[in-house]
Amino acid sequence: MKLLERPQAAIMGIINTTPDSFSDGGQFYASNAAIAYGLDLIEQGADILDVGGESTRPGAVPVSLQQELDRVLPVIEGIRKESDTVISIDTSKADVMLAAVKAGATFINDVKALQNPKALEAAAQSNLPVCLMHMQGEPTTMQAAPKYSNAVDEVIAFLTERILACEQYGITRDNIVVDPGIGFGKTQEHNLQLLNALQHIRTQLECEVLIGVSRKSIIGSILGREVDERLYGSIGLAVQAALNGAKIIRVHDVRATADAVRCAEAVKFSRVSD
Repeated sequence: MKLLERPQAAIMGIINTTPDSFSDGGQFYASNAAIAYGLDLIEQGADILDVGGESTRPGAVPVSLQQELDRVLPVIEGIRKESDTVISIDTSKADVMLAAVKAGATFINDVKALQNPKALEAAAQSNLPVCLMHMQGEPTTMQAAPKYSNAVDEVIAFLTERILACEQYGITRDNIVVDPGIGFGKTQEHNLQLLNALQHIRTQLECEVLIGVSRKSIIGSILGREVDERLYGSIGLAVQAALNGAKIIRVHDVRATADAVRCAEAVKFSRVSD
């Protein structure tokens, strides 16, 4: 993906076509509203739009294949008619992946890291970039009592195994992005350790890293803020992640995050005069 070849981090805007996502559930449930919102996110500075039809928040209940298809396909088709922006399908279902690619998606984002063999086959068949995320347990129970001997090492070991599985199916490493899964079966300390180790994770796995921390409970834990009060904390962690090596930043608040990240990068990539 050409976006990954540039030095700047790509901003991935979130489009949840679900009634129960933790932050914006129900807000863009109608297809027309989600399409209009996606086009607005592009204007705000989104490089990628991540369309999801099944909530993966803590305690979320799975939805049927048909429900998910009905939610995401009209949105992907509608945005694709108006824009050539990278569209990511956020799903773990093989049939949704294939249908979404046919509708115009050009990136596959799977919170279960293509562990379903059919999903792995579908991703390989698409010949598109993929994101493999680490999650301990399932959304319904993942935050009950997450435990690790060493969170960073265990996340790296899991993602290494998934990368090798992808390579066996013909998905090349330069088409693989990894996500340590902030908030997915982790305590606050685990999340902080992973955010602090982004460059190490990137080096060890030889893959670019995606970070999604926007409005998550880690910010609430650090600052004591409710979901609708976590903008500034989200921006702070987004900038930290971008400067620490993350290549894709997945966010709700696109304009604010893009502005902050671009200003920080302007300093990072400036040349010192002789």
